[in-house]
Parts: sequence; structure tokens; C-alpha cells
Amino acid sequence: MYRSHTCGELRESHIGQSVTLAGWVQKVRDKGFVVWIDLRDRYGITQLVFDQERTSVELLQQAREAGREFVLQVTGEVIERASKNPKIPTGGIEVLATGLQVLNPSLTPPFTIEDQTDGGEELRMKYRYLDIRRNPVKEKLIFRSRVAMEVRKYLSAQGFIEIETPYLIKSTPEGARDFVVPSRMNEGQFYALPQSPQTFKQLLMVGGMDKYFQIVKCFRDEDLRADRQPEFTQIDCEMAFVEQEDILNAFGGLTLHLLETICGVHLESIPRMTYDEALRRYGSDKPDIRFGMEFGELNEVAQHRDFSVFNQAQLVVGLAVPGGNRFTRKEIDTLTEWVKRPQVGAKGLVYVRCNEDGAFKSSVDKFYDQQDLALWAARTGAQKGDLILVLSGEVDSTRAQLSMLRMKLAEELGLRNPSEFAPLWVVDFPLLEFDPESGRYHAMHHPFTAPKPGQMALLDTDPAAVRANAYDLVLNGNEIGGGSIRIHDRPTQETMFRHLGFTAEQARQQFGFLMDAFQYGAPPHGGIAFGLDRLVAILGGQESIRDFIAFPKNNSGRDVMIDAPAPIAQEQLDELHLRLKE
Repeated sequence: MYRSHTCGELRESHIGQSVTLAGWVQKVRDKGFVVWIDLRDRYGITQLVFDQERTSVELLQQAREAGREFVLQVTGEVIERASKNPKIPTGGIEVLATGLQVLNPSLTPPFTIEDQTDGGEELRMKYRYLDIRRNPVKEKLIFRSRVAMEVRKYLSAQGFIEIETPYLIKSTPEGARDFVVPSRMNEGQFYALPQSPQTFKQLLMVGGMDKYFQIVKCFRDEDLRADRQPEFTQIDCEMAFVEQEDILNAFGGLTLHLLETICGVHLESIPRMTYDEALRRYGSDKPDIRFGMEFGELNEVAQHRDFSVFNQAQLVVGLAVPGGNRFTRKEIDTLTEWVKRPQVGAKGLVYVRCNEDGAFKSSVDKFYDQQDLALWAARTGAQKGDLILVLSGEVDSTRAQLSMLRMKLAEELGLRNPSEFAPLWVVDFPLLEFDPESGRYHAMHHPFTAPKPGQMALLDTDPAAVRANAYDLVLNGNEIGGGSIRIHDRPTQETMFRHLGFTAEQARQQFGFLMDAFQYGAPPHGGIAFGLDRLVAILGGQESIRDFIAFPKNNSGRDVMIDAPAPIAQEQLDELHLRLKE
């Protein structure tokens, strides 16, 4: 038996007991006549004491020789601690050691294994197994496990069956780039790693499984950001004989359950907003509704003067910054330069100060009088002491620019409280979006998404007007889940493929198996997939997913710990019938 108790378990009620502990050396303090060792494991820290009055000379010397991160097994008696430490649960006791065994010595770690470490991110990723010993990382991984456990418990209680689907599948042309895997036994042919189990979960509905879920790895070969990895985890779900309302109720219930059990936040329901309304009010299809600063469209009250910048714009739109009149001119100029950056792309920024005396002072006073600016204030909901900021230009880009500015201001004003949660369903997305580069429409979600009832005929006359029977779940300004009611009959699916630019032969080659299945009594069905990594990070009060993943990749998609990806031997290339470019 390596241990009778963990290093976080002992309390004053254990005083007088003989115990055996095992763990890592956090710290050694040698005062000559006495040595203290802080022994750490996943559960906490226990102080060990070795002194010359009660400890043998040999044992005292062993304690002095123990270095940081040595793995020790220690036996001893639990005694009351003379100088108690109220900051840790074991702070009322210590263990008077009677035996010590070094289970494994350790090199000096390349950074301190402390909550506040001296190691940079790249160094800690190279030695990730050491980084995991630090409380901030360890606790995030334990937190992730709690969330996954609650998901499984909740869905299982609702009658969902967990079913595994294949990792070696067929590459498809839609969506992000696939990771491909050459087949040794089938020369010149390749598997793809799944971006999603989409078609398999639909086939499970055809198979009568009715309620399916899976916590599953997915893969996308795309550029990375702080909240994106080449391999990620989904909570993948599908239900048969359902309409959109059934999905929203079922998985809204899961979300509310997680908020209550994991975060202690009770919400009665999740509000809903259409895609068009979200863009009009917030400039984003994943708005953060924890704070205001809603958009006010100003075309009617700003395009009647001789200000050509506004008159030539498709959209003039503004927002009111609460208390923003205190901003200095230098701070407003800084915001103006910020929106002009290439990442945002605005050409300029108009501002209006709402003074406490009810008067307005703007950067366009030459063109607009007090009555005009009062109308702007009414449209944006601005009050005395606020600041109105206005952008103009093409509709979609201007909304996106103002949305980015809104989020920046909220961050600076402390309006994005990580312990406050505001989920939102966004519904009625466009079914298709036009890609000018390819000159054709693409599915906004995926090609298996059904149009809203009664809109199928619009595909031939006005494809851009067709709404999808699709929905996204947004939490604190981040999309955490998305799904749709699926097409479940062959003729409709063939029509959809045709509008997406597939020839009949291409559709049959790529998805013939699914369309064949639809001919054998496929039920109406729909589902959703949550991004587990992102969901866990937001529930944990953060937006970056990296520390909630045990072994993440860096921004170049590399695992710097195992040095992957890496070349493979020529023998393997030959077996796979692959030849590298010279």
C-alpha cells in the first residue's frame, strides 16, 4: 500500500493516527535542527516534519536530500501543528515522519510548480506533464470532467443512448479542410478524420435509435485561434420525431441544468432571437446580452444633411456608451484609430457627447444641429452623460465593425462579468450564403439542414430569402452549440445538393449512402452539437479553451511536447504508396 490517506485528507480529527502518504515534494525548509517538507498530490498539501529530537539522524539527512518534485512515500504520526495555516484544509496538522522512501528522484523542474509560475506558455506546453501538476491547470481539467459527467447523467436520464461512431470516414467537400489518412491496404485511397459525426447520427435515427448522444473527438485542418484547436470535442446529439421546439426545450434544459449544478446559477428559461434581429440589434449572430449598448440605425435621421460620408452609406448605425461622456478626446481618438485597423476595417468614427445639461457636442456639428443629435440619442437610447459612437458604410461590414467596437468597450468598461451567464437561442438563419469567389451558394450550416416549413419552393426563385430550420445556442457572446432539423427524404436532399452546385453524380458519389437510407423509412429528425471545450471554458469563467485541454496544440497546430507533426520513415511512406515532393 503506497498510501493510507491523500495529502489533502488529514484533519485534526486524525491526530494520533499512524498514516502513510505519497506524493511530490512541493517545498523543503531546512532550519538545521528541523526540516519541513510540503508533500503534494492531486488532493492537496500536507506538511511533514523531521526534527533532531524525535527523528533519527539518518531520516533527518534523507529529508534534507529530498529535492523539489521528488516522489516520496512517508510514514508517520499525525500531530497538531504548532503554527497553524488557515489557508489550506490540512493547516491544523502535520505528520511527524518515522519513515521516508524516495520512490523516484526528480531533476530540477524548468519552471516552478506554483499557482503563479515563472514559466512562459511555450515552455509550459513543452513540459505539459509538469504544468498539469499546478493547481490552475489541474483544477480546470477536474472541472472539465465534472461538466462531462453532468452531461452524461442528464442526457442518460432523459433517455439518450451513448453510441460511438467511426473515426476513419470519407472526405467530403463541404466545410473546413479534412485531415486525411492514407490507406495502406487500398493504394491511392484515403480516409478522413471526421469534422463531425453528422451523417452517422442521422443514420442512427434511420436505424430507430431515437435519442443519441456522444462526447466525441472531431478534427478540422484550419487556422487556429485561442478558442480553436485542430482536434476538439463535441457533445453530439440527435433525436427522431421532433420539431425545432422539441430540440430547444431538450437542450435548453441541459444548458440550464449545467448552469445550476456547475455554476450555481438558476435561470428559468433561455430567451430567443432571430438571426436578423441579432444582426440589427447587436451586429452579430452570437451577441453577448449581459449588457446593453444595442445598435440604433440612423439612416432616416442622418442622411438628410450635406454630410456625404453618411449620405453615400448603405447603413448609418450607432450605439450609446453608458457614462462615456467622461472619455477624453485622446481616448476617443484612440478608439478611432482602433476601428481603422485592418482587422476592423472602418474608415472613421463619429462621436456625440451627451452633456449633463442636455446639450450635445459632436464631431459633425458643422452638419447637424441639436435637434438632429437629439434624434440620434433617441434612436440609440443615449442618456445624459453617455457617448454616442457612429459608423457608416456597407450594411454587413459596418454592423460587424460596430459589433467589434461594442465588445471592446464592454471589456474596457468591465461589463463582461465572467460569473454572470446569459444564454440565448438564435433562430431562423439563412439556409444559404453566396460565395462571390466560387460564384455559388454554400450551406450556412451544412447541406443536410432543412429549410423552414413551406419555404422549399423559394429555392428556385429567391434562394437568399430561404430561412433554415436551424438554431445556435449562444452563451456570453460565444456560440457553444448549433444544430438544425434535418432533411429526411431523398427528393428534398437531391434538390438541396443541386442548389449547392453538386452534379447528380457528385451527390451520389459523396452521399449516396445517406440518400439510399432515406428511402427506407427515415423519420423526421434533428439535433445539435455543443463545443465541449468552449462550453467548459465559459462555465469556468474564461474564453480561451487551451487550459481546459490536457494536451493542447500551439497556435501553429504543433504539439511541442511530443514534437508532432513529424516526418515518417521512408519505409512507412513506401507502404502507404506515398511519394514526397522533391
